[in-house]
Amino acid sequence: MIKITLPDGSIREFEGAVTPMDVAKSISDGLARNTISAIVNGKQVEVTTPVTEDSTVQLLTWNDDMGKKAFWHSSAHLLAQA
Repeated sequence: MIKITLPDGSIREFEGAVTPMDVAKSISDGLARNTISAIVNGKQVEVTTPVTEDSTVQLLTWNDDMGKKAFWHSSAHLLAQA
């Protein structure tokens, strides 16, 4: 079991590896739709990054400055490829 600690102190348990998107989906579909990035153990990661050990996870949305920066950064990469 992997224990994920959220910013409010609540703990969610998962069988095997989990991604920040899986954590968001376990909370609500609306949060999952709005999650842009995450901070796992103090490091900003993509929502598809596997979490394989007990960790602290903060989900980032457009309402967070770091979420906006992640969105803009990803958008810049997409525009550069076009």
